Amino acid sequence: MQTQTTVDPAEVAKFEAMAAEWWDVNGKFKPLHMMNPCRLDYITTQIAAEFDRDLTKPLPFAGLRLLDIGCGGGLLSEPMARLGADVVGADAAARNIPVAQVHAAQSGLSIDYRHTTAEDLAAAGEQFDVVLNMEVVEHVADPLAYLTACKTLLRPGGLMICSTLNRNPKSFLMAIVGAEHVMRWLPKGTHDWNKFVTPDELYDLIRRAGLDPVDRKGMVFNPLGWSWSLSATDLSVNYVTASVKR
Repeated sequence: MQTQTTVDPAEVAKFEAMAAEWWDVNGKFKPLHMMNPCRLDYITTQIAAEFDRDLTKPLPFAGLRLLDIGCGGGLLSEPMARLGADVVGADAAARNIPVAQVHAAQSGLSIDYRHTTAEDLAAAGEQFDVVLNMEVVEHVADPLAYLTACKTLLRPGGLMICSTLNRNPKSFLMAIVGAEHVMRWLPKGTHDWNKFVTPDELYDLIRRAGLDPVDRKGMVFNPLGWSWSLSATDLSVNYVTASVKR
C-alpha cells in the first residue's frame, strides 16, 4: 500500500528546476547561503543544550542520528556531519540528491542522501534524535500531517528544529516583493504568501502534532550590514522554533 504524502508536486517542481545551483553562493540560493550561519547558530545551540554537548570539543554531535528533511543540496547536512552527527538527508525533489551526493563526496563527507519523504521514512520505522525541518512547512500540502510525520520520526526526548516564514504584510513585502521581484534572489513564484504560517499558528500545529514547543527566535536580515542575526523579539518575517518529543 502506498504511503500518503503531504508533498506538493508543484512545489517540488520549483526546486527541481533550481537543483544544480544549490552550491552557487551567488545563484538562486544566495538567500540561504547568506542565512546559513544564522540558522547554524540556532541549530547547534539548541542541539547542544538538549543533548548536553560541548560545542568547543571535536565532533560534539557524535552518536546523534540526525535527519535533514528537505535537505536540498546539503547546506545544513554537511555542517551537521562535520560536527559528528550521523546524517540522513532527505528530499522529495529527485534532482537535488545527486547534487548533494557529489558535493559531499568532494568534501570528504559521508552522508546518507535519499530521494524520499517524511511520511515514507516514518512508515519505514526510521528514528532520529534530531529532525531539521527548515523552510519546508510552507511548501507542503498539509502542514499538520507533515509535522505529525516529523514527530513520528523522533525518538523520545528527540528535538525538532523548524523554521518558516510569518504571514503578514511585512513578510509579503520582504520575502516575495523584495526577494523575488526586486532583488531577484529567487525565481518569481518560489513562495506562496498564503502558505506562510504565523508563529502562533506553527506552535499550535506543533502541539497538535504531539510535540512540545520550547523556543522560538526570529532570523532578521540587516540590509546595511548585509547579514542575518537571531532576535528574541522580531519574528515578523523569518523565524525558527525548537520542539521536543517528551
